[in-house]
Amino acid sequence: MDIRFSSVSVSFGGRAVLQPLTLSLTERRIGIIGLNGSGKTTFARLINGLVKPATGTVTVNGLDTVNDASAALAEAGFIFQNPQHQIIMPIVHEDIAFGLKNRGLKADEIERRTAAVLERFGISHLAKRRVHELSGGETQLAAIASVLVTGPGILILDEPTNQLDLKNRGLVERTIAGLDEHTIVISHDLPLIEKFDRVLLFHEGRLIADGAAEDSIRAYHEVAGC
Repeated sequence: MDIRFSSVSVSFGGRAVLQPLTLSLTERRIGIIGLNGSGKTTFARLINGLVKPATGTVTVNGLDTVNDASAALAEAGFIFQNPQHQIIMPIVHEDIAFGLKNRGLKADEIERRTAAVLERFGISHLAKRRVHELSGGETQLAAIASVLVTGPGILILDEPTNQLDLKNRGLVERTIAGLDEHTIVISHDLPLIEKFDRVLLFHEGRLIADGAAEDSIRAYHEVAGC
């Protein structure tokens, strides 16, 4: 993974949301933390082009997220805070297969890859289930499978344990820990990211801490006053 921000800033409606930022990301597990409205989600969405920079450039494995938008998008999958918002089809198997169909793969290849990703995440038994019948943790796994079946090397997750009970939180946490892909996690769930390789702390649109998880989490507590 090679993600580079060069003098990147973001503004919405004339308001600066992210101050100019230059950095590179190469670590396997990266956490992004900060208070609500700090700019952390905006930063993460720049990586696969969901947000466009007002100034500067973002590249993902050498691909510019503006000029090479489609190719850059294929490099980094994104799981929204509410994964149900990105699940399109009513049945788990159909939703996982949807992205492969859009790429024009043959039916037997679609079936092979869909079955493989279901097995990878231990959710083969959910293949014929309706999405609205899934638990919160199962929905997260189905969304992760639907994104990773197309082969991105980077996965970005926005608050993946938000509003999950203890059992489902553990399920999602173990899944994230076992991913082969480079993983970037936005989270208020500090124990989730405390063993990550690198943690970035945003505050009021600025990156104010960047380094070891322990140090960035300590700085977060200082900002939050707790």
